[in-house]
Amino acid sequence: MRYKKRKYFLAGRINLINRSKIRELFEKASRMEDVISLGIGEPDFDTPEVIKEAAKTALDEGYTHYTPNAGIPEFREAIAEYYREFYGIDVDVNNIIVTAGAYEATYLAFQTLLEEGDDVIIPDPAFVCYVEDAKIAEAGIIRLPLREENKFRINPDELVEAITKRTRMIVINYPNNPTSAVLDKKTAKAIGEIAQDYNIYILSDEPYEHFLYEGAKHHPMLKYAPDNTILANSFSKTFAMTGWRLGYAIGPAQIIRDMVKLHAYVIGNVASFVQIAGITALRDERSWEAVKKMRRVYSSRRRIVLDYLSKMPHVEPFRGKGTFYTWVKIDPELDMTSEDFADYLLENAGVVVIPGVAFGEYGDGYVRISYATKKETLVEAMERMEKALERI
Repeated sequence: MRYKKRKYFLAGRINLINRSKIRELFEKASRMEDVISLGIGEPDFDTPEVIKEAAKTALDEGYTHYTPNAGIPEFREAIAEYYREFYGIDVDVNNIIVTAGAYEATYLAFQTLLEEGDDVIIPDPAFVCYVEDAKIAEAGIIRLPLREENKFRINPDELVEAITKRTRMIVINYPNNPTSAVLDKKTAKAIGEIAQDYNIYILSDEPYEHFLYEGAKHHPMLKYAPDNTILANSFSKTFAMTGWRLGYAIGPAQIIRDMVKLHAYVIGNVASFVQIAGITALRDERSWEAVKKMRRVYSSRRRIVLDYLSKMPHVEPFRGKGTFYTWVKIDPELDMTSEDFADYLLENAGVVVIPGVAFGEYGDGYVRISYATKKETLVEAMERMEKALERI
């Protein structure tokens, strides 16, 4: 018996979202030989041993069952303690939800706060998930340019001009991926005041808060607009726990309760033993010593990359003071798009960098370089790039 080929009918919303250009380039490079990837932003460090041991102990102690949807109370208390100790911010446990990384925290916020007819202001360039989350929420998207002359910080005057009666939320992400920019206190306060004046929410994505250099400081938006801010954060970068999928959101209690309702139907709860490991990550001094070590290593790598790039032809690095990325301007006289430039380096140097256009229209003319890789590999990648650029 012959069967007809089945035709699949998909929900229209799935066609609204695009695959990440970062992942597409990474997959292309994986099919090539002798390629150095400075693309995907993942710490090359292993999770600190004390955190891994805490997870193993938790398994042995029976943490293999469901937890409350919002997260284990003691873990949420540890998160609240962290904000009191580091930033002097009082957070109630009822204002916290434990999520599968900052990715889920962001998704829940978009789905809970936005719907058709609402607008969300998203910086440009910006990390790729925000625009796709907005599409799924059926919200209108307003791109707010981040300009080099303003050190890739949000301009409060331009923010006010972008707000309309449909605007419901603004996304900010500092230290910033991809530009490595940090937010100064004055601008943070201004954004908080604007959000309160216009009654809009701030989704503040802050996973790179501990990777700061040259005396830069982090200013959590919870300080400046606590009733308007949903803060998303993650253990992935700080504690090199990308594969653990552990994060959280903090916000007004009613919004968090509504996020918990959706979260309960998406994943139910984050793995119980992973949450127990999160308590150790936040409370054990050994985990924080590991974070300090990572920051010192990243700082050293940053200096190496900036030194090499500053001497190369056709590129100019922005000296951002956060994350583990360098945002690099392409010489306009080359008349190359950021995708052209990234393809050239892949084909002629065997080095993967991320084209700035992957992060938005205003990212074109730049590429993002990750220095979350070993010194020897970084040096080789820089030398390959230098030789390739000298041949243009």
